[in-house]
Amino acid sequence: MAYTLRGTRFDRFITWREAHISDKSFTIFIALLIGVFASIAAFVLHWLIDTIRGLLMLNIAKSELNWMYLVYPVIGIILTMLFVKYVVKDKISHGITRVLYAISTKNSLIRAHNTWTSVVASGITIGFGGSVGAEAPIVLTGSAIGSNLGRLFRVDMKTMMVLVGCGASAAIAGVFKAPIAGLVFTLEVLMIDLSMASIVPILISSVTATCFTYVLVGETNLFTYITVQPWGVERVPANVLLGVFLGLVSLYFMRSMNACEKLFAVIRKTRYRLLLGGVALSALIFFFPSLYGEGYSAVNILLSGADNDGWGTLMRGSVFQHGNNLITYVFLVVVFKSLATASTNGAGGCGGTFAPSLVVGGFAGFLFSRVWNAYGLGIGLSEANFTMLGMAGVLAGVMHAPLTGIFLIAELTGGYAMFMPLMIVCVVTVLTISVFEKHSIYAIRLAREGKLITHHTDKSVLTLMNLASVVEHDYTTITPDLPLGKLVGKLSEAQIGYFPVVGTDGSLIGEVDMNTARHVIFRSELYTRFTVRQVMTRPRVTVGNNDAMADVMAKFEENNVEYIPVVDVNNVLEGCISRRRVYSLYRKMVADFSDE
Repeated sequence: MAYTLRGTRFDRFITWREAHISDKSFTIFIALLIGVFASIAAFVLHWLIDTIRGLLMLNIAKSELNWMYLVYPVIGIILTMLFVKYVVKDKISHGITRVLYAISTKNSLIRAHNTWTSVVASGITIGFGGSVGAEAPIVLTGSAIGSNLGRLFRVDMKTMMVLVGCGASAAIAGVFKAPIAGLVFTLEVLMIDLSMASIVPILISSVTATCFTYVLVGETNLFTYITVQPWGVERVPANVLLGVFLGLVSLYFMRSMNACEKLFAVIRKTRYRLLLGGVALSALIFFFPSLYGEGYSAVNILLSGADNDGWGTLMRGSVFQHGNNLITYVFLVVVFKSLATASTNGAGGCGGTFAPSLVVGGFAGFLFSRVWNAYGLGIGLSEANFTMLGMAGVLAGVMHAPLTGIFLIAELTGGYAMFMPLMIVCVVTVLTISVFEKHSIYAIRLAREGKLITHHTDKSVLTLMNLASVVEHDYTTITPDLPLGKLVGKLSEAQIGYFPVVGTDGSLIGEVDMNTARHVIFRSELYTRFTVRQVMTRPRVTVGNNDAMADVMAKFEENNVEYIPVVDVNNVLEGCISRRRVYSLYRKMVADFSDE
């Protein structure tokens, strides 16, 4: 009874809102709420990570080889697996990819549990030393907050997409205190359409989240950076070469991640994935303590422009801590970070690749400048500056998002004086990796399945169109032995002039289209002499029930047909698609999608 009453009151509120508050104003109000909730979620996640890590570090001697690194990450992964299996009972990995998938194929609907489950799961994984990032899970959390608030207030599909973008931008802004980076991340990576209707609420969410984060955690930043060496035009060649190098590093990062994911995907048994991933992760962290957790503390050492004592701190606790092994150590961290990240997720942990790309970029930028200076390849380079540039470059490369790399690192480090080299490095990095990879690390899985929304309105509409929504079932099937006279009799009952011909097992064996068979069907002298078998034709084209709408539209254009049958993997007829209906829906969605 109480539930009905609450529902009735809420319905009255919705009715009142629609009558007194415009959709634009109410969207801005929801964007404010999203910014507040996303910043709180980011604060809780980092508090959870720091609390777990602080408790575990009490038993680790920093000056010795850390044997506990062999144990802690595996414990964290096991706890995460138990939480996901018995509490969540749903997949929560690949946070940003799941947001892209929700936008592309599910009308931006994200399950309610994603507003908190990713926070808990990734907090456990990273707190215990999993070599992944917290940003992708918090982006999923923020997007889920936006999606569920939109569903609660019953907004339309286009507004729902904007609210999901608000949640993602608020999450990035809340984590990094970088409101502009939050905005451009949503526009570049999630590919929300660039219009005033989307920019204003997204920016409001970003600014709100940033302000509340300052209230919750104060003035401290994730990274500490001071511009060591002012930029000059004489450094352009080094910046360009760094961009090319980072493009290749980004390519390696993506390819190695994908290869490891495929390896873990073919292992069916959970315990075997845990064994392989746990052993690999523990061994890597044992030899390279910089791979423990997100790795931001190691990047801060590189950004500080430390001396030999600082580099000793970086390698402390590893087998490389004695001797002049800095370049070797840094190079191997660049090589193995992606493997450690893939092993964490493959074994059953929860986390993203956002932070790992920053760490790999920071180490790669430092490596480039260190080798450059060591071999006297040109004008001396600031290793701290190039660490920062490396972070921006690899982030931009793996995400195919140069603006995100530029503004995030500029806001994150306060390195606004480095805008020119940031732009050069990020653009060259993206151009380099684009030669080999067309899509970002988040979008590549969906792109291969034809489920990726883009900034192109026509392609976006085709992605959003659902094949199931255009499949027709109001048609008449016939058998090949049906006399022609009886087929003519069925014309008065049929809704469409298209008759699929099926066998006894329901498989499609032919078709009769009244537009092409009219000259035979209406010859009355053939009614008793001919059967359907004499007038049917082989299907010119078919589509599968999982085909992308872009492929369906292409088949209509290439074959110039009015109907296409839909079959399953066994060629059993499941329906048909009308050209007229598909194009009518397409034109309507283009108009709705483009309407401000």
